[in-house]
This record gives sequence, structure tokens and C-alpha cells, in this order.
Amino acid sequence: MGAPPGYRPSAWVHLLHQLPRADFQLRPVPSGFAPRDQEYQQALLLVAALAGLGLGLSLIFIAVYLIRFCCCRPPEPPGAKSPPPGGGCVIWSCIAALLVGCAGIGIGFYGNSETSDGVSQLSSALLHANHTLSNIDDLVLETVERLSEAVKTELTTLEEVLSERVELVAATRGARRQAEAVAQHLQGLAFWQGVSLSPVQVAEDVIFVEEYRWLAYVLLLLLVLLVCLFTLLGLAKQSKWLVVVMTAMSLLVLVLSWGSLGLEAATAVGLSDFCSNPDAYVLNLTQEETGLSSDVLNYYFLCNQEVSNPFQQRLTLSQRALASIHSQLQGLEREAVPQFPAAQKPLISLEETLNATEGRFHQLTPLPQDYGSALRGLCEDALEGLLFLMLFSLLSAGALATTLCSLPRAWALFPPSDDYDDTDDDDPFNPQESKRFVQWQSSI
Repeated sequence: MGAPPGYRPSAWVHLLHQLPRADFQLRPVPSGFAPRDQEYQQALLLVAALAGLGLGLSLIFIAVYLIRFCCCRPPEPPGAKSPPPGGGCVIWSCIAALLVGCAGIGIGFYGNSETSDGVSQLSSALLHANHTLSNIDDLVLETVERLSEAVKTELTTLEEVLSERVELVAATRGARRQAEAVAQHLQGLAFWQGVSLSPVQVAEDVIFVEEYRWLAYVLLLLLVLLVCLFTLLGLAKQSKWLVVVMTAMSLLVLVLSWGSLGLEAATAVGLSDFCSNPDAYVLNLTQEETGLSSDVLNYYFLCNQEVSNPFQQRLTLSQRALASIHSQLQGLEREAVPQFPAAQKPLISLEETLNATEGRFHQLTPLPQDYGSALRGLCEDALEGLLFLMLFSLLSAGALATTLCSLPRAWALFPPSDDYDDTDDDDPFNPQESKRFVQWQSSI
């Protein structure tokens, strides 16, 4: 089964699809996309759990580093005013880590935008496919309605006009039977009528989920940005309370970064499995939801050149019947019009209706462009965006882990804070000023 026009699996799809998968018992799991299979679900959860393992190792490393810093630090000599050696290196390593985190935020915004663009392309393709399918049904039903109306009006009028000639009435009734047969054949072409699966509903669900996903990532990116900026501000002003608050916030954002990394990794792996062979899953799911035959789905959705038009027999029979009706009407026009001039108007109207019916046969087109556009949006833009979001989460987690290791040491390097260093000398609440005031009263 070939890929739809304009879509070829990318190198990232092949690379992620080749990664080994295992369930909770560490048994190998096939890489085919099977979201309803329990073993496949466990394999994706295990991929997400690797991020949890990374979080646990990060927290253990940070805890061991801080315990060693607090318990194994050599005592400072009394009266020492110079900072311990390596203090500047600690602060600059923290600043460098925060700058890397800021760069990761830019990557995250780009990845979030790419993912949103891909999902938007998917939803637009679904909406356009629904429009095309609805147009096919409307076109068929309108054609059948016009043909049935012609049978009821023009052919009935023609029979009344030609009632004096039995052979002409018989020819007219033969044309009526063939026109009714054509209408019956055409009704079977409205294959999407009555199908419970609605591409509009699927598109609306996708848009709904994407809006909340986009908003959640924007909030996460802004939170990481604020933590980095306020941490840099605390280091620049040597504000101990701000550094303490940002240390706690960094720990929270570290957990969120690893969590988002696990979610992104599992989604990217599952998406690569789908994109490596999307036709099989789409056909099976659509056939299950709609009950349509695989030939119809192959022809109209995938534009498979190896599958002939499943309605070709109906179209052929209809075209033959229309050709026969044309021949009969032309015979009637030659024989009946000279004797019955009133028969000319219904004959001309019938000819126009038949010509319009034949012209609409060519408008029953497949949907390869919509299907290919949906795959390109999902398997190229959205997958690329997920990979950039994974890079953001990884950079953010690494930067925040480094920051958590560096901030306590940087905090220890700050000079002792004096709560009254910045108070105004004329402030009556200044303890020094209050002391001088008491001395002045006693002297009086």
C-alpha cells in the first residue's frame, strides 16, 4: 500500500520507530501502532517512566551534592573576611546554567509553535475532507432529485402529449424505466450518508485538546523564564531571601520539566509508530467506525492506484442507461415533434437534465490531498515540534539541576545581611537614631 501523494516518512520517524520497546515485564513489544493493545500502552508508559528515572537520579545527585557541601565543608577560620576559593566559579557556573535555560526557553517556544501549526494543519484537513464528503453526498442527492423530478414532470407530460401514438408512448415509458434505474444506481454513490463518524467532530476535539496543550506549555515556558530571570536578579543583588525562594521554585520547575519530557517522549515514539505506516491504522479504524468497505476507503481516502473505483459498475450502468435514454429521446424528437409540437419543450428539458447528470459523474473525486495534508501536519510539523519541546525540557532540567547545586553555595558566599544598613539616618525608627535620642533626653 503506497503512501499518499506528497507524504514520505521522515528520517526522525524511521529513527524513533526503530527504537526497542518493552512492556512492564521487559518483554519485547512490536513497534506497530496499536494504541488499544495493553502491551503497547505499557511500552509507551515505560518510555515516559524513563523521564521519571531521570528525575529520581537528578534529585539523588542534588541531595548527595548538597549533603556533601553542608557536612564536609572545612570550617572557616575566625575573623576570615575573604571568600573561600572557588566562589566565583560557583556563581558563574550558576549564571551559565541559567543562560542555557533561557536559550532552551526560546527552543521551547519554537517547538510549541511548530506543534501547534502541525495540529492546525491536521484539523484544517479534517474540515476540508468533511466539506468534500458532504459535497459528494449533496451532489449525488441533488442529481437523483433532479432526475426523479424529470421523470415525474417531463416524461409524464410527454406521455400525455403522445397518448395518441401507442409506439411513442411505449418508447417514453421505456425511457422512464431507464431513468428510474439510473436514479437508483446513483443513490448508492452517496456512501458517506448516514455514517456516524464525523470529521468535524474529530477536528473540534483535536482543536479543543490542542488549545489547552498550547496554553499549558506557554505557562510552563513563562514559569521557567521567570525562575531564570529572578534567580539571576537574586545573584546580582545578592539577595538571600530571593535566592531561597527561587531555589524552591527551581525544584518545582525541575519536576515539571522531567514530567513534560516523559510525556513528549512517549508521544513522539507513538507518533513515529503511526507515521511509519499510517494507512493500515487509518483504514482499519475508519472501516470499524463507518462500516464502509476497504475498497471505498482505499480509493477515496488513499487514492490507491491499484484499486479500481468501487462504484465503477454503477457508473458504467448509469452511463449506458443515459446513452440509451439519449438515443430514445432523439428518436422521439425526430418522429414526434413534427406531429406533436408540444412535445419539444419537455424533450429539451429532459436533454438538459441528462447532460447535467453526465457532467456530475466526473465531480466524484477522491480525497488524497486532504489525507496527505493531514499526515504532513501531524508527522512532519507536529513531530518536529515535539522534538524541539523535548530538547527544551532536557536543557531546562539540566540547567535547573545545576542551579540547585550552585545556589546554596552561592548563598553561602553572600556577605552577612544587616537589616539596618539601608535605613535613613533621620528615620526615627532607626535604632541608632533612637539611641542618640535617649542619650539626648538624659542629658537634659
